[in-house]
Amino acid sequence: MKTRLLFLSLRAEAQVIRYWLFVIGFGVGGFAYAQDNTYNLVPFPAQFMGQNGQFSLNAQTQIILTAKDVALKPIAQSLGSAIKAASKLPLPIAVKAAPNAKNVIHVRQNKALPLGAEGYKLSVNADRVILESATPQGAFYGMQTLLQLLPVQVFSPTPVENIKWTMPACEIQDKPRFGYRGLMLDVSRHFMPVSFVKKYIDLMAFHKMNTFHWHLTDDQGWRIEIKKYPKLTQIGSKRKQSPVGNYFENYPQQFDGKEHGGFYTQADIKDIVKYAQAKYVTIIPEIEMPGHAGAALAAYPELGCESAKVYEVFTNWGVNTDVFCPNEKTFTFLQDVLTEVFALFPSKYVHIGGDECPKDAWKQSAFCQDLIKKQKLKDEHELQSYFIKRIEKFVNSKGRAIIGWDEILEGGLAPNATVMSWRGTSGGIEAAKQKHNVVMTPTTYYYLDYYQANPAKEPLAIGGYLPIEKVYGYDPADGFDAASQKYILGVQGNIWTEYLNTPEKVEYMVYPRAIAIAETAWMPAGPKNFVDFASRLKDQLKRLDYTKTNYSKRILDITASTQFNDQGQLQVRLEKLDNDSKMYYTLDGKTPTTASTEYFTPITLTKTTTVKAMTTAGTQFEETFFIHRAKGKPYTYAQKPADGVDDNVKKLTDGQIAQSPRNANEWVGIREKDLEITIDLGEVRPVTKVTANFLKSIMAGTFPPSSVEIGLSRDGESFKDAIAQPVTYQLDGPWEIMPVVADFKTARARYVRVKAKNPGPAPAGHPAAGKPTRVAMDEVVVD
Repeated sequence: MKTRLLFLSLRAEAQVIRYWLFVIGFGVGGFAYAQDNTYNLVPFPAQFMGQNGQFSLNAQTQIILTAKDVALKPIAQSLGSAIKAASKLPLPIAVKAAPNAKNVIHVRQNKALPLGAEGYKLSVNADRVILESATPQGAFYGMQTLLQLLPVQVFSPTPVENIKWTMPACEIQDKPRFGYRGLMLDVSRHFMPVSFVKKYIDLMAFHKMNTFHWHLTDDQGWRIEIKKYPKLTQIGSKRKQSPVGNYFENYPQQFDGKEHGGFYTQADIKDIVKYAQAKYVTIIPEIEMPGHAGAALAAYPELGCESAKVYEVFTNWGVNTDVFCPNEKTFTFLQDVLTEVFALFPSKYVHIGGDECPKDAWKQSAFCQDLIKKQKLKDEHELQSYFIKRIEKFVNSKGRAIIGWDEILEGGLAPNATVMSWRGTSGGIEAAKQKHNVVMTPTTYYYLDYYQANPAKEPLAIGGYLPIEKVYGYDPADGFDAASQKYILGVQGNIWTEYLNTPEKVEYMVYPRAIAIAETAWMPAGPKNFVDFASRLKDQLKRLDYTKTNYSKRILDITASTQFNDQGQLQVRLEKLDNDSKMYYTLDGKTPTTASTEYFTPITLTKTTTVKAMTTAGTQFEETFFIHRAKGKPYTYAQKPADGVDDNVKKLTDGQIAQSPRNANEWVGIREKDLEITIDLGEVRPVTKVTANFLKSIMAGTFPPSSVEIGLSRDGESFKDAIAQPVTYQLDGPWEIMPVVADFKTARARYVRVKAKNPGPAPAGHPAAGKPTRVAMDEVVVD
């Protein structure tokens, strides 16, 4: 039996202190507690008090409104329909004044309720449930909480038998921390069907998110019908092929030869906007400018700066150098496009991109250079600012406002622009200091196309590593001074779809990490407890099962890290976010069962061992840890690399060998210079073989060394025993891990030196021809 004791949130000016306590098997005198009740609510309410008892729904339960509550009748109907589908309870709606009626769910409008337009009050006791709000939107969010208080089976679209339809007693007063709680969906790289866009909106509303940023245009495809410019969809919506594998995986790059296309008609968009409005989700369309314009230029090449160039819809990922030319023809075109966009989307904001705009074409354009002089601009960055300011003036004249990625800060910020801070947090902080509103969406916390677990075992993604606990740990006010925090409108999670060509893949990357963002956006500022969130999340995932959402189950994964005890022995620490399950492991190669050794403390290894583990939640784990003479030993660099170095984690002697080229975190690299390390074994010891592992990722500019010299020394000064060998490989082909082995047979040494010679500039034909290359190395194994 589990009893969860929860205290009402306490507010003290701008700070909110939340307490929660888990008590097993007993209550605590003096506090209200709820025995056998669970409150697995996501996002968790701003103020909450758990109480004794429960409200039970039965065939006589009614949903009631008074005559003055008529504005909330659609909410009451939605609530009744949601519960009836799974429970088969009739739940009739009655309009009557019955303040003391029992066995009722009373949906009540109170315009004086001091919780804002999105807030609500929810009271549950044995006699009745009262949902109170100032607006229908507040009632809608209260309905989400009410449904989460019922058994998870309430989200079943078909009847479920033998369920007690009860809600634990509680008192809730709730409102969001931020008014902007968003998710972005890129449909340019891969088009997504209307049905999925609606489901994406459903899932947002389910988690009390209210802003859908729809990335509709980019180099790789134009996805919105513009009647005045039909070629945008006739030509710009289709690209002839797409890359195969990760951008950096193959050299030269490979392509699938398959056309990819699709766009939304204006009728589609009107339908989706109306659908979103019913869920209290505002859609902000994004029309990219001045960069990311490849699809538009393919349709209307006269909008570019190179009149003789044949533009095509971009078939690769990454940044394209084709950009709009800042001439009158372009501004007329964009104003026409935006005029049609405004007719479709009633949102206050339009997103105009403004990011990743290469200046190559502008630098070479006589028109652009003349414009810079005429406008007395300093450079091409100020020319971009001029471009954005002209567009903003037009947008403002139509009663709308612009949002742009943080590059719009460069060259001077448009007067009324809102900045979306994606390149870390500095852009948002700077914009707020200039008294501009900001939306925080930093790559390091909120880019949901990054890997969420071990990249070697995950579906293909763009790269990076962003586990859910890191997403949850971010506070958007970090780094802002007190005066600037008021300019934070809210937060947004982004999903770019270069490697996500189906709705199922999008869902896998977005959920459950988007739920962590939703809770950060909703809950008051203050300490957050990830363990508590993870516990509540498990019920939320069960609810998602009924929506057939292909969410990632990596929150249940076992992860491993290594450490060294005082005796210098390698220890393996196993961790999991699922605190309710038990973990068992084996070291003999056998598959673990519940009869195997239960894991409690780090496992000490004395030889190379494959650790296999499982949890009672059904998760499996397997990894080999290498024990060798250099494990855990210190080493020094002749020249310290700029990337991949963590002084607290000895990546090159940690006993873990890189499993895949996908995971950049496993590699230590240096650009342009030789990579040289010296390992101190601590004493003179036998050395028979040394193996160093190098990364070959030619498209990424990471080349194997031209040669490797591995030397041994007893004093650290004279390296007489040295084996030098050239490294041969095929330039073409996929990325790979390349071991270099030096066989010393019977040598003795205290110091091992590895010198990997940089191969020099990238060769002709490479995208970065003539530029410095990088050498990257992982574990150095000394036998």
